[in-house]
Amino acid sequence: MYLLSHSGARCPVPGQKAYFWLCDRNLLSGQNVLIIMLIALHTHSFFRLSRARLVCGLLVSLALLAGCASPITARVSSFQQWPADALGSSFGFLAPADHTRELEQASYASLVAVELAKQGLQPAASGQPARMLVDMSVSSQLENRSYSRPVYQDQYVFRPGFRDAAGRIYPGYWMPDPFGPRYVGNQQLMQTIQVSHLRLRLLDTQGPAGSSPRTVFQSNATHEGNPSPLPTVVPYLVRAVFEGFPGANGRVQVIRFKADTGEVIPQ
Repeated sequence: MYLLSHSGARCPVPGQKAYFWLCDRNLLSGQNVLIIMLIALHTHSFFRLSRARLVCGLLVSLALLAGCASPITARVSSFQQWPADALGSSFGFLAPADHTRELEQASYASLVAVELAKQGLQPAASGQPARMLVDMSVSSQLENRSYSRPVYQDQYVFRPGFRDAAGRIYPGYWMPDPFGPRYVGNQQLMQTIQVSHLRLRLLDTQGPAGSSPRTVFQSNATHEGNPSPLPTVVPYLVRAVFEGFPGANGRVQVIRFKADTGEVIPQ
């Protein structure tokens, strides 16, 4: 038996060789494996499919699997005390703490700037102080997590011999179980997950003279999935943070994007 992982790698299961699992596992939330289809790959299966039909069935299953790719999911928690007079205010970015990634941070800042402009804010003019200060940071790390997958085994049953009405004797023989493959347990597997974070704060400098800027919006967005370059993940995290901005105070939501188009999936 072979298990096809989300990335397409084949994972052999010791002692089995009869079936392929075509599956799409949601790695983001640790949910159970979604089994798409089970196809018999040998000519002695209960269904006794021809080799050509088996190949056609496999191709159709692969097409179905490609057409229903897992969505890109971000979990977002946000808190806000957004001022009523913020519309039209200017914004600027605080200098990043990690100066070794200035160009990368500037790329992410441009994504945030686009979203702030959609909310009616505008970049501060050169040399002019900004009312809203943007403090942001991004990070990612790899984690190894264990999960289980069900294993099904093709069973054979013995059909006893018999004598017909004419006295002819027919010997017994082994045949595939008419009830199909049987569940024999779970297999524990390890999966490397990339956990990506975006932390964003907006600080309002407008207040009594001498007072420190106060946080009027803060949000944390997290994505868990297969290892991938951080610049391909951050755009989704930024969009997730500003989905329904500023939203209710203390809001926690899961934002899902279509993997093929990037569109937000309505909740």
